[in-house]
This record gives sequence, structure tokens and C-alpha cells, in this order.
Amino acid sequence: MSLRMNGAILSLSGKNCHIMSEKKQVRIGIVGLGNMGRFHADYLLKGEVARAELTAVSDAFPKSLESYADRVAVFENCEEMVRSGKIDALLIATPHYFHTVQGIDALHQGLHVLTEKPISVHKADCERLIAAHNKPGQVFAAMFQLRTDPKFEKIKKLISSGEMGQIVRVNWINTDWFRTEAYYASGGWRATWKGEGGGVLLNQCPHNLDLLQWFCGMPSKVRGFAQLGRYHDIEVEDNVSAFLEYSNGATGIFVTSTGETPGTNRLEIAGTRGRLVLEDGIISFTRNETDMHKFCEESKIGFAKPEVWEVDIPYADTGAQHKRITQNFVDAILDGASLIAPAREGIHSVELANSILYSSLIGQTVDLPLDSKAYEDKLKELIAQSAHIKKTREVAGEDFSKSFTK
Repeated sequence: MSLRMNGAILSLSGKNCHIMSEKKQVRIGIVGLGNMGRFHADYLLKGEVARAELTAVSDAFPKSLESYADRVAVFENCEEMVRSGKIDALLIATPHYFHTVQGIDALHQGLHVLTEKPISVHKADCERLIAAHNKPGQVFAAMFQLRTDPKFEKIKKLISSGEMGQIVRVNWINTDWFRTEAYYASGGWRATWKGEGGGVLLNQCPHNLDLLQWFCGMPSKVRGFAQLGRYHDIEVEDNVSAFLEYSNGATGIFVTSTGETPGTNRLEIAGTRGRLVLEDGIISFTRNETDMHKFCEESKIGFAKPEVWEVDIPYADTGAQHKRITQNFVDAILDGASLIAPAREGIHSVELANSILYSSLIGQTVDLPLDSKAYEDKLKELIAQSAHIKKTREVAGEDFSKSFTK
């Protein structure tokens, strides 16, 4: 059954309801015209997202607006754009700390919001941002485009279907995030406690941490070892190892770095029905014919093992798609489609990053859920005590999109 209300259709189905807009086009405004903002603007201007139109952009630097002035409305102030009446939705592509204040403002003004990763710098700000999303029919999504990558979709399906049995161990060595000093010098906000709130965990790894919890859920305990500025002249972490414990007894290892080359990207997930490995773009699944726990209990031979099948898992090699997340966002606004990456789930990758770093800073294992206030207080302390002098310089332009499919 459906009812018409305030120019929209309210669809009622059982206990759930959602608002489907009668609008045929979503007017999108982008705030932040750095690498990611320009990337999103480019495909929107080309009409590569159906029923979406880029109608406005905002950036604090007037020079960044010049190339858009003859095509869309331009604003030096995001608050003005949000209140201009020219946009229905805000896409946030600014430095991390701005995600919270700009997201809350837009949500309070009734706009739909799609934010780049991470949704906020720390868990307490995530909680504030998520709490601002309280209007019926308002869509709030996060740009976790790796959830649309076919190889990760296939892994998620294998786990969710029960094909791997119960997860007992996960290891992800993710050290192919190599960055030079020039990268860190490209922006005054980069790799600072005040400007970015962290290093490799918060900048390069939100997608990996999102996938980790998407596949395996959140751990119950974390012990992190984060080295601050080991490889670079920065004050935040650029080399990290973490040990994870899950409530069902499963364990995990997460290793990442921006200072190691050639680096490794190897994901290994062990379940009671077999082991999955993703490396060099190949998904290999060694499947136990019998659940290993069942076999262990029932076998009468001390050194026996279950028979296994060696399977290479095929997938469509199309890579991650930002446009697919944006299209899904538009479809959710206009049709009530389910979100691939609801922003409320973005708190998990932030909490993992915060927990690993916090554990390292205090030298103790941290229980999850993380005490968000304790971590916020620690971050404020790091900002207040910072004596690092950030060096910046103009760097050569390059194709940063090659980093999208880690």
C-alpha cells in the first residue's frame, strides 16, 4: 500500500516504510575539490550516473572553483551551498575533520549525504554524525566503493553463504600502500594529528578495515603496535601491526605500512570448511570435504586430514566503482533502494583504526566497543602536545586513481 505525502510517495510494507521521491533527478553538490572531489565531479558532469546532476560545488580556495564556474553554481562556503536551494544531496570530499561538521549541517538542513571515507576522524565524532541522521526518507551513505569490487563481493558471498563454515582466523598483510615524502608534503593537513587525525590507518586503510569487519564482524579485543613516523618525516603512524581477538575465539592479524616496497597485499581467511586466499588478484579456495571440527572429533586416525578440493574462484574483473556507490545513493533517494554502504556502518572502520592506534599509544590491549571519549581525549592530547613542524611543497600532478583498488 502507498500514500502520498508532501510530494512524495510513502510506501508501507509490513513493519518497514520508506519515502520514494517523485523527483526524477537528484541535484548533487560537492564540497572539496581536491583529488577526490574533482574525480567525482568529472563523472557526474559526464552524465555517468543516471538521474544525477552536478549542480553546485564548494571549496575554500577560489582558484579551485574557476574551472567549474561556467557549468555549475560555485560557493566558497559550504554552508551557503547547503542552504542555497540548488542541491538535494551533498557529496563530501574534504579533509577528514570536516566530514563531521559538514555532514551534520547538511543532515540538519534535510539534505541527503554521501561522504568520502572515513566518515569521521574518531568514534565520538562518528556517533555525533550518525545521530544527526534522523529524518524519515533521508539517505546517508559512505563511499566504500571496494564493497562493489567483484572479488570482494565474491568473498563476502562465500562467507555469508556458510560455504567456509565458521571463521577461525583472518590475516591481512596490506603493505603495498607505499608513499613518498612528496606525497606527505603535498598538503599541510596530511599526516598531522590536527589536520588528519592519524596516518595509514585513517587515510589509506579505511576501505581495508571496512572490508575486514564486513567479512568477519568486529573483534572483541585489539592489541596494536603502531610506529609513528618510522619511514617518513611525519608525526602519525606509517607502520602498523595489530592482533585481533573475536568473541567466538577466532583471531586475526592486520599489518599495513606506507613505507615498505614492493609491499604485499595478501588476505587469508581460514574457516572450518576451508581456507581462502586473495593475492595478486586471484582468489584461491581450499575446501574441506568435511568440517574440520567434525572431522577432528570423529576421526580415529591421529594424523588424518579431511580431503580437500582446490578451487580458483572466478569473478568479473571490473575493479572498484565509485560510480556504482553514487548510483546506488541516487537510487536509494529516488526509489528506496537498499544502500550498499550505509554511513552508519562507517563507524566500524573508524573504531578499528582508533582502537589499534589507542592500544599502541597506551601499551595495552583494548576491549571493544572502544571508549569513544577516552580516545577523543587522547587525540586532543596528541594535538596539544604536537611539536612537529610540517613541511609542505608543490608536487607534480599524477594519476592518483591507481590507488583505488587495494
